[in-house]
Amino acid sequence: MSSRASTNEQERAEPRSRLPRIPGKDEQEFPFERSSLNEKATPGDVTLCASNFIRNIIEEDNRTGKWNGRVETRFPPEPNGYLHIGHAKSICLNFGLARDYKGICHLRFDDTNPEKEEQEYVDSIMDAVRWLGFEWGEYLHYASDYFDKLYEFAEYLIKQGKAYVDSLTAEEIRALRGTLTEAGENSPYRDRSIEENLDLFRRMKAGEFPDGAHVLRARIDMASPNINLRDPVIYRIRHVRHHRTGDKWCIYPMYDYTHCISDALERITHSLCTLEFEDHRPLYDWILDRLTDVVPCHPQQIEFARLNLTYTVMSKRKLIELVSGSFVDGWDDPRMNTLAGVRRRGYTPESIRLFAERIGVSKADSWIDMGILEECLREDMNERAQRRLAILAPLKVVIDNYPENAEEECLAPNHPQKPEWGSRIVHLTKTIYIERSDFMENPPKGYFRLSPGGEVRLRYAYIVKCVDVVKGVNGEILEIHCTYDPDSKSGTPGADKRKVKGNIHWLSAVHAQQAEVRLYDRLFTQAHPDTGGRDYKAFLNPDSKKVLAAYVEPVLMTAQPEERFQFERHGYFVADLKETKSGKPVFNRAVTLRDSWGKPG
Repeated sequence: MSSRASTNEQERAEPRSRLPRIPGKDEQEFPFERSSLNEKATPGDVTLCASNFIRNIIEEDNRTGKWNGRVETRFPPEPNGYLHIGHAKSICLNFGLARDYKGICHLRFDDTNPEKEEQEYVDSIMDAVRWLGFEWGEYLHYASDYFDKLYEFAEYLIKQGKAYVDSLTAEEIRALRGTLTEAGENSPYRDRSIEENLDLFRRMKAGEFPDGAHVLRARIDMASPNINLRDPVIYRIRHVRHHRTGDKWCIYPMYDYTHCISDALERITHSLCTLEFEDHRPLYDWILDRLTDVVPCHPQQIEFARLNLTYTVMSKRKLIELVSGSFVDGWDDPRMNTLAGVRRRGYTPESIRLFAERIGVSKADSWIDMGILEECLREDMNERAQRRLAILAPLKVVIDNYPENAEEECLAPNHPQKPEWGSRIVHLTKTIYIERSDFMENPPKGYFRLSPGGEVRLRYAYIVKCVDVVKGVNGEILEIHCTYDPDSKSGTPGADKRKVKGNIHWLSAVHAQQAEVRLYDRLFTQAHPDTGGRDYKAFLNPDSKKVLAAYVEPVLMTAQPEERFQFERHGYFVADLKETKSGKPVFNRAVTLRDSWGKPG
């Protein structure tokens, strides 16, 4: 029987609450015990129920009893940056599968590189996962929790003749590694004795050597066609303080070594990775096969296609460059594709989960158009956003025949398809504001908004006719004058006898309140800014952020952070999460009402 099969038999036979001990070690139990399967992860109203190849694998495993009906997944981010929209796909997949199969999804921080990791990133990752609607309960782990066990396993490999201490420099190791078509060469230190390797490794741990003096490598095959199996480094010396373990360690395990063992210690059943880890799977299996007597199980690594989204960059290195180079206003800039950024932009967790469901899961790399993500937001916001009026580029209008100092109430529905949401009052006065784009002095054919001699309906109010245009010394339009038809008020008997094609929104100059409105657009002008060896920063969109002093309905002045609205005819907006204060809102445009990107006009 193979070691893999033996491990699976062991997994089925042993109770989940007891994990095996390491022979010859301190006989200390693994650092956590299990409760029964739970249903704590509750992502909301969208279920990732569409069939895909991963679900097919799980269904077959459940049919054969491979994992005794268990489904246990994990989301394993590195705390060296903020999560982006690509991670949302993995979060929804891992937590969604665990939920749907009544299993568990772990949140694990792969914190093996203290030079780049910060508590800020840990906190931001937790916030992002919770914001998406998922909860990990008691299953929160850190790779650093396992540093003692990882070290013991490394000694175990040395004693088995499967690992050795190499004293070559990083450049020398790289030079002997070979190429895709040429085999690598053995290190002159590859045949050190087990005793010498143990002595050197223990002295590495004790801090006797400087950074780079030695590394620990797995002893596999320098002629392997898979370069990942050519004696990969599994430990290196780093005299760096760790944000969780402090100065306890000066040697740190590499990701590939840590990841598979962490999966095994947590008894993960299905270890879901993106396709770039496909070539790493043989190493994942090699390590666990060599540790089959000392780890509780051998999870199955399964790869799926990562999310490639147009008009974005997904490289964490490039996102860090955008932040550190002040090309954006931090990790949560609403133009960033980080989850903190799209949240401030106005995206809802429901829209992100809908997007993850809609794009599906496959083994084939492909590009997803940004328009699909934006349409998911429109669908969600259309259902949840109350309607409001806002004038972004105001033009003054005087209704000449409207009584001085008079005002009247006009009823506007909070949502045209949801009468149960009720209505609100907007006040009409002699002087109002309309959008500057809703007036044209010399309109083309087919223009149905306001023009000299033309008529339009003021939304929820009267029909008005333009009778005069007042200009400044340079010819700029300062204000326009109109007359109104007193018998044409919306909602009154007989008001519908007169038909006009134009219908524009407006606000009373007396009641309108000024608020800051930010119009955000795509951060890049090119769909694929970082392909073809080009400098992605050359395609930054100079018009990706516009700040306006706009006029809004008085009721909007009490908007709370993250309260969402549709500004009629303008799009969907959110009160900024960070900068909205009591009585002083800041509104971010999340998305326009329809996709007009790259289209004329």
